[in-house]
Amino acid sequence: MNSIRSYLLLSLLATITAVTFLSLLQGYRSSLAKAEQLFDGRLENLAQIIVQANHDTQPRMEQKIPLNPSVFFQIWSDKKELIAQSSTAPSYWLHKGVFKAGYSNVNFNDFRWRIYILNDKRFKRWIVTAERIDVRYALADNIVMAAILPTVLAIPVAGLIIWLVLGLGLKPLVELRQQLSQKKLNDLSPIKLDRTPEELQPLIKTSNELLQRLETAFLREQQFSADAAHELRTPISALKVQLHNLMLTSNLQHDQVKAIKEGLERMGYVVEQILTLYRHSPDQAKEKMKPLNLTSIVQKVIATEYCQIDAKQQQVSLIGCDKATVRGSQFALESLLQNLILNASKYTPDNGQIRVVVDIKGPDVLLCVEDSGPGIEEQYIDRVFERFYRVGGDQHDSGVVGCGLGLAIVQHVVTMHHAHIRLARSELLGGLAVHVIFKLVEA
Repeated sequence: MNSIRSYLLLSLLATITAVTFLSLLQGYRSSLAKAEQLFDGRLENLAQIIVQANHDTQPRMEQKIPLNPSVFFQIWSDKKELIAQSSTAPSYWLHKGVFKAGYSNVNFNDFRWRIYILNDKRFKRWIVTAERIDVRYALADNIVMAAILPTVLAIPVAGLIIWLVLGLGLKPLVELRQQLSQKKLNDLSPIKLDRTPEELQPLIKTSNELLQRLETAFLREQQFSADAAHELRTPISALKVQLHNLMLTSNLQHDQVKAIKEGLERMGYVVEQILTLYRHSPDQAKEKMKPLNLTSIVQKVIATEYCQIDAKQQQVSLIGCDKATVRGSQFALESLLQNLILNASKYTPDNGQIRVVVDIKGPDVLLCVEDSGPGIEEQYIDRVFERFYRVGGDQHDSGVVGCGLGLAIVQHVVTMHHAHIRLARSELLGGLAVHVIFKLVEA
């Protein structure tokens, strides 16, 4: 169970119900016993009333005294002669053997009866009173249930009260959750609650300590990114210039120059990809998000990177939709498209094809970038979004130099825009097809 409130409610209700059930069971048994005593006392009182009201000792069979069908009486002489009876009473002695005062149970007329026999010694007679046991049990059950029912009905009411009380008791947790959910990525200020229960104080203290450590770590990371932008870019540019001058003044072999040049280019590419990745802060990007025409962004990126595509004599085509509007960050979407299109160009052989489609499918905008390259085997698709992972190792099966950050950046931007990405084999071109699905917004 995920809810503390529900867990506490069910636990308390289960405890209350169990205790109430045991109490009611014991009360039910005790009430039945007391009811049995009361009913027995009623039979005894009836016998006493008959003794006081009827002193006729002569047999009078015609004397039928009306009474409740579930109750009857008989008056017998010492000689076992029936003196009087109620209308529902039998005309014979129900007990075998001699008269014996007291209580007993007998069967009569398909029912079980409770019998009380009183010896009237003054007039030498026996008074027999009887009541159906099933009727008295029904009356007893009604009495007991009338007492139990309010208690049973009170359990749901108690559950509602407990639910409301738990809601009030857990309100500080709700406030804590709201504060944490409303915090932006760069907001690492301490958590403060107006009224902090004693049980929550250690949690809040630990959380604030964690936020402080995170703030320190983020500041250090930001400082590192700023320093890296300056300290890495400048030396790489200087090395490229020095390499160019060295090529003009020395007799370095072509393979050596090529290896050094590729290493510098790779280093520069890795630095730029890492900095691009760290520039995309979800909270910062959210503040800059606005309705954008995805087709226009694709056109801009293709125009920017066309020289690199044309250098390999590749054909790039765009099938766009003027109404394909998404809510997003201009810089982030440009980075996404740049990585997808350049990856397609890098892994597509010379004279290959690159195809970009922007279309509207119901409430979604579909972006598809596909190429005629080697594609990606299905067993590697789940791992290509990992940072620094490349199929076939550092040089890839195609021999293209890379660092394994392109698709990681793409995934990062997709998540930032609450979009979805899927990799597949291009049915048209045979290479890789990258499908990104955005939500359509009104222009």
